[in-house]
Amino acid sequence: MIRIARHIVIILSLLWCPLSSASADDELADSVRQSLARATDFLASISTRGGYVGIYSLDLQQRYGESRQERAQADEIWVQPPGTPSVGKAFLRAYKATGDDRYRTVARDVGRSLAWGQREIGGWDHRVKVGHLQADSVSPRRSGGRCTLDDNITQEALSFLMELDAILDEAWLTESVQLGLKFMRLSQYENGAWPQWYPLRGGYHDHYTFNDNAINDCIRVMLAAHRHYGNPDYLDSARRGGDFIIRSQGAPPQAGWAQQYDRDLRLAWARSFEPPGYCSAATSRNLRSLVDLYLYTGQEKYLEPIPAAIDWLDRSRIGPALWSRLYEVHTNKAIYGDRRDGNKIHYEYDQISALERTSYAWRGEYGIDSAIRYYRDVVKLGPAEFLARRDRPPTDRQRQSRAQALTGRIRNIIAGQDGQGRWRRNNEIYIDDFVRNLNALAEYLEAVRP
Repeated sequence: MIRIARHIVIILSLLWCPLSSASADDELADSVRQSLARATDFLASISTRGGYVGIYSLDLQQRYGESRQERAQADEIWVQPPGTPSVGKAFLRAYKATGDDRYRTVARDVGRSLAWGQREIGGWDHRVKVGHLQADSVSPRRSGGRCTLDDNITQEALSFLMELDAILDEAWLTESVQLGLKFMRLSQYENGAWPQWYPLRGGYHDHYTFNDNAINDCIRVMLAAHRHYGNPDYLDSARRGGDFIIRSQGAPPQAGWAQQYDRDLRLAWARSFEPPGYCSAATSRNLRSLVDLYLYTGQEKYLEPIPAAIDWLDRSRIGPALWSRLYEVHTNKAIYGDRRDGNKIHYEYDQISALERTSYAWRGEYGIDSAIRYYRDVVKLGPAEFLARRDRPPTDRQRQSRAQALTGRIRNIIAGQDGQGRWRRNNEIYIDDFVRNLNALAEYLEAVRP
């Protein structure tokens, strides 16, 4: 009888454990949904006509942009990521993960703030005024001014609006997207490059610009536009961007790319501490863009520049998984700049100020190893197999594994949220904390849902 009873206990325990685990998962998923809702309700309560800035004081009386050096006016929102478009994308992800219309509603509010902050030529500045947006507004009243392709500003706003356009059918949204895509083509040079600003404003702002992903983000947006709308002009724009990447590559043995080029395709100075040189970070991003274009178009020409670029990167390492940002033309020596003595080139990292070493990424890994793996995986598998594997929905086991890997982080996110739905940092509210946490919570729900 004792042996039989022991077997019964074991059987019952085996049956109970999965149920307990499932119950715990359901309980955490409910907590995640509640956390998402609280955070969203708080964000909606502090928005400016649906838009956001970068930093808020706890009493909401002080508002700043990317840093506390950029004070935002009462009717201004910040477009520069992780600003308004990034919040909008997080709301859309929450909507897709939950099916809850509250997230579609707040995403629409974000879309309206961006459409009403759009310049009349079709792009965005890093900060825009939206005080003229009223709840019953039907058509935006846009202001003039230049627009920037720096720091993924115009590109991210347009990327979000295209995602929103896939789930909303509203005239103001369609018009805003069309105007933005018209701007993308208008601002593109004949040779396929893009400047940092448009309309052109002179100086280094007019250079063909890879710095801060400018051209790479433009290509990404135009490929997405072609996927969304099928207009061949959008694909042509992306292809011409890729053709410029090919055309601007350095000759071996320095087969990399610079951060910016002048009209004669010479490596050029930008700001006074940004000397001309071949850039490992820009080269890493160009490798990815070329592979993206190859996968999308099937054209082998986009892969042809890559082996020489990898050879240059391999020979330019300054340590394990470490590169200098810039290398001198011809000598390939690592070079650095410093705001304190502009237009001067330094050859020793220790020569630049401590402030400069922490305020500008003069050394780093820059995603180079992963970019090289991306290229090699595509070549090894072939485009069809690579895309099939990449786009294959995850199995139940893969989703469960992902959910388990996220669990500790998710519990910490929920525990760090206060009763008002806020995440606070140094007695301030940072919008990038909300973007990061909303995306993590949505990712968890994506992993655990049937």
